[in-house]
Amino acid sequence: MSHLPNSELIIAGGGAVGLGCAHALAKAGKTDVLLLERAADVGQVTTAQGAGLCGQVRDSAERIQLAMHSVAVFRELQNSDLKPDWHEVGSLRIALSDKRAAEFRRLKQAAEAAGLDTDFIDNPEAKRRWPSMDFDQVKAVLWCPSDGWMTPQCVAKAYEEACRKMGVGIATATAIEEIIVKNGRVTGVKTNRGAVECQYVINAAGAHAYHIAKLVGLEFPVVPVRHEYYITVPMEGLKPELPCFRVPELTLYGRVRDGGLLLGGWEPKSMHLDPRSYPLQGAPTPVEEDWQVLNGFEESFSRLFPSAKGAQRGFVGKGWPTFTPDGRFIIGESCRVKGFVMAGGCNAHGISGSGGIGKLLVESLLDRHPSAYVKSLSPDRFTETRWSWEQARLEAARVYETYYGV
Repeated sequence: MSHLPNSELIIAGGGAVGLGCAHALAKAGKTDVLLLERAADVGQVTTAQGAGLCGQVRDSAERIQLAMHSVAVFRELQNSDLKPDWHEVGSLRIALSDKRAAEFRRLKQAAEAAGLDTDFIDNPEAKRRWPSMDFDQVKAVLWCPSDGWMTPQCVAKAYEEACRKMGVGIATATAIEEIIVKNGRVTGVKTNRGAVECQYVINAAGAHAYHIAKLVGLEFPVVPVRHEYYITVPMEGLKPELPCFRVPELTLYGRVRDGGLLLGGWEPKSMHLDPRSYPLQGAPTPVEEDWQVLNGFEESFSRLFPSAKGAQRGFVGKGWPTFTPDGRFIIGESCRVKGFVMAGGCNAHGISGSGGIGKLLVESLLDRHPSAYVKSLSPDRFTETRWSWEQARLEAARVYETYYGV
């Protein structure tokens, strides 16, 4: 695509969220869409750093249904030529205390309200599903058969292929430099490859969502927070069909990846950035491996999986997923600048939630009467209230740090 075509909708950002939005819009009949990605290919930045787990058990029916929609999208894409590498292996949610077991019972009620199939299984059954894990100290295990994992970059390429087939334009190596606003309404963008007219700009720019919003004079507390995981070299007994797992007390999650153990976790004292500290043309500071944190993950998990102790690591995944002060996505059109639409602040659900986020975006734009839940995600909650960056950063970091809080 040498010349950029004028389009009704321009999407800023070619990660899983931007592509998921393009896919949902095209499925809803909106195919006059142009997605712009600054990198040389889609899914190269935050998406490429993802661990690839998709869990549907959440604390509210709305959020569960959102995740269920993402799974439905992955299943559909898995039947196409270019697959997201979706593996529906199920997941084990493991409680080590009575307090956590009680929380699992509440989660199961929310799952029932949303129509998600989950079951409590006993420790021998859990052991049958993950033979090399020790369940002796475990108080409860919640099993979700339709959870799974995918390969993040395969998800991006699967979306890209499906979008192109539906007529969506995708231009890589194309950076947005300016958003043109006339009489309070978006009318186009200027890029490193020339100007394009449009009626809407959808901001799905991840760790640059703050900067894209600043181009129209809006500020949103989209806070990059460091996240890390590691993958060991192949280990005996780790088969690809083993389920994903989450151990909230240890703030850990994991799965099998390439015959090794992928183990990630949420840090009780997080490292986060002020997005004002780097420019639109720049990038967040590169993440250095924090061996103290990664060794802590290994130490904690070896209680349940003794083989984790001392296992050689083949890869460390790390990046800056973005978080918001209230832990909710920012989705919808701004009341301040007509045609400027947010699809950001994904709180580490960008890849796994991409199908559902696309659905929410479509509802916010095309439904005359969006649900109360969609309204609660509006960007107006930050432009029409007072907040401070210092407080917003602390609150966004706390969302990360208490990710598995009861």
